[in-house]
This record gives sequence, C-alpha cells and structure tokens, in this order.
Amino acid sequence: SDNTFTITTGHQLCLFTGPLYFIYKIISTINLTEKLKDEYPESDFVPVFWMATEDHDFEEVNHIHLFGKKIVWDSHQKGVVGRMDTLGIQSVLDELKQTIGDSENGKQLLNIFEKAYLNNSNLADSTRVLINELFGKYGLVIIDGDDKSLKKEFLPFIKKDILEKANFKSLQYCSDQLSVHYKLQAYVREINFFKISKGKRIRIDGEVSEQEVNNNPEYFSPNVLIRPLYQEFLLPNLAYIGGGAEVSYWMQLKDFFLENKVDFPLLFLRNSVMIMEEKEKNKWSDLGFKIQDIFAEEHSLHSRFVQSKSSLSFEKEINDLDLLYQSILHKTSDKSLFSSIDSEKIKQIKSLQKLEKKLLKSEKQKHEYSISQITKIKKKLFPNSSLQERFNNFIPFYLNYGEKFIETLKEELNPLDTNFLILSLQKNKK
Repeated sequence: SDNTFTITTGHQLCLFTGPLYFIYKIISTINLTEKLKDEYPESDFVPVFWMATEDHDFEEVNHIHLFGKKIVWDSHQKGVVGRMDTLGIQSVLDELKQTIGDSENGKQLLNIFEKAYLNNSNLADSTRVLINELFGKYGLVIIDGDDKSLKKEFLPFIKKDILEKANFKSLQYCSDQLSVHYKLQAYVREINFFKISKGKRIRIDGEVSEQEVNNNPEYFSPNVLIRPLYQEFLLPNLAYIGGGAEVSYWMQLKDFFLENKVDFPLLFLRNSVMIMEEKEKNKWSDLGFKIQDIFAEEHSLHSRFVQSKSSLSFEKEINDLDLLYQSILHKTSDKSLFSSIDSEKIKQIKSLQKLEKKLLKSEKQKHEYSISQITKIKKKLFPNSSLQERFNNFIPFYLNYGEKFIETLKEELNPLDTNFLILSLQKNKK
C-alpha cells in the first residue's frame, strides 16, 4: 500500500534476547510507529525487526548473564548463526529452569522459551518465534534477510558490488570525510560480500562468476556496510533505530546510498534505560543522593557521603592558605624568594590534603554500613563495571513483574527523548 511505511531496528540473534537493550530497541521502534500514526492518521506505520541471521560471530550471541552466572549454549557449529540447529539447546533450558525457579512468571517465561527453541529447527526461526511471543501483539514484523527470494530482489546490487567493485569509492570517500573527526566503526573493502556455504561464511576476495551470482544469490551475504542498503531497498522505511555504534557506521553510508539511488532513512538513537527497584531508589535517596548521582564514580560517592555526615573538608583551609601565601608574595620585593615561597605553599597544601585523606579514611570506617550500601547499589546497576542495559538480561525483571515489565517499558519509553531514563519499578505497580 502506497501510504504504508516502516520503522526498523535490528540485532543479532542473542540467546533469550541477550542484553536488555535488545528489548529497548524494539520498544523504541514500536512506540515511534504509534507516535507517527497519531500524527499522520491517514498513513500506516509498521514496526520491523530485522534479524541479523547472517552474522557468524557465535560467541557474541551464545550466552546471557543471569544472577551472577553466565549461562552458555555450548555448540561447535560454525557459519551463519541463523542456520545453526537448536538440537543442543535442551541442556541450556534445563540449566535456566533450575536458575529461575518455578514461580508463575518463571513458568510462563520458560514456556515461551521452550516454544521458541524446542519447536524450531534453527536459531533464526527460534528467535523469530521468541520475539513474536513477546512483541507480536504490538504488530511487530520480523524479517530474515537470509532468504532466497529477498536476495533475488537485491540481485542487481549484489552483482554491482561483487563483479564491478562499484561501491568502494563512495564508501571510502564518506568514511575518509568522517574519519577526520570521528572514529569509524566499519572497515571499507573493495568487495563487501561474504560467500555462505554449509558451516562457513567467508569474505570474498577473489573472482566470482556472474552465472554463480545469478543462479544462487542466496549464497552471497552482505557485510555490515551493505546490509543497510539491502534493508532499505526492500522496505518503505522512514527511520532506523539503533545504538551509538550502529548509528556511527550508518553515517559512513550517505554517499553510497545516494549513488545507488536508495533513500537514506532518518537515524534515531535507541532509548537507554536503567532500572532501579523501588527499595533501591528509596535507599539511594536516604543516603542523600539524587538519582543522577548514580553515574558518579564510586570512590567519589563514598567521599561525598562521609563529608556530608561530618563536614570533613579542608577546602576552605586550603583556599585560606593559598591566600596567605599570595599575601606574603605581595609583601616580598625580592623576586629570588618567590620560588621558595611557592614551594613552601605547595608543601603545606600537600600536608593538609594528606591529613584530610587520613581523617576521611577514619570517618569512612565509622560509616562502613552506608558505604557498603553505596557499593552494593552501584554494582547492581553497573554489573561488571558496565551499563546494566549492556550486561543484564530481561529475565530477572520478568520474574518479578511478568508481562507488566514490557508494558511498563512501553508506557515509559519515548523514542524522541534521548535522555537516559532511570526507571523505578515496584512489584504490581510502577
């Protein structure tokens, strides 16, 4: 239909959806389509999830971090991940079942995972079912680009790149322009396709016959720079929603799209979210901190807390000392003494700073419990010294809140607001 448009996001086929931002990307996409529908009711807008089924980095998708454990699907399969069979995943589901327990929400979640991974023969189909179970009711369309009929549609572009190496100049030019002030995310090559065979995805460096490309377009897999063109060529797409690194490599493609006469989409950063339990939020407030203070360094928070309880700061004394020595300098006409006076000032300031640290350490011991609470909250919200959304899986939150978790995210995430959202959750309500 001529008045139908898509909003697209995409990701690798992460086990059990992988890190939390997998979920946030999809919700950002769904919410943007709904905002557009409200603004332009005469048109229709479809949210699309493009599965990166042709990616071959299995190590990036074969695990999740859950309750301090790393649950891994240990498989020796090679090649594109979407075509990998799921025969060995039963043991992973067994381990997951032991980890999440038998609550009602846990049983519901396990049923979804079993339906996805045990009733489908490969990872692409499994992931499609899983995403559909979680988001299908919002009208999300899920696309697998590793499809012969879709590749056939894209055939002129495949031939242009592989047989003529025709995209190198435009890709290189735009990348060179960006690289002056910007760290490039993707390396430009003369040929930007891989060749797929059973258990393999090999970069094309040599000659390929036109007959082979014509007869078997499904054997040829676009790299990170060509895949966006493939996606945009197929879809009536208005915008792509991605993370910072994704938006970065899309910025290398503007001239490339122009040369291939394919519309370049608007680029949106996905929503970023940190989830705090209500009790954590209250404890953080009781410690005397604002919500945004959670991003401060842990040692800085410790010091700020102790100083707030004891007013232990030598800042005034150090400023007074500096003023004193400035006064001494003004009274001295012998410039040969300036260096000695300045050295003495520095020595005295360092002595005060050293004494301040000793007193601060002593005060910290008095507030050991509160200090440990700061550390505990920081570690929970920044697991493995990383953002929560880049490390944790959604399972713990689903166990606590069930379907309400995704519904609450959908209510709260605004795809047009690029601020980092800190969301406070309480069981049975927001």
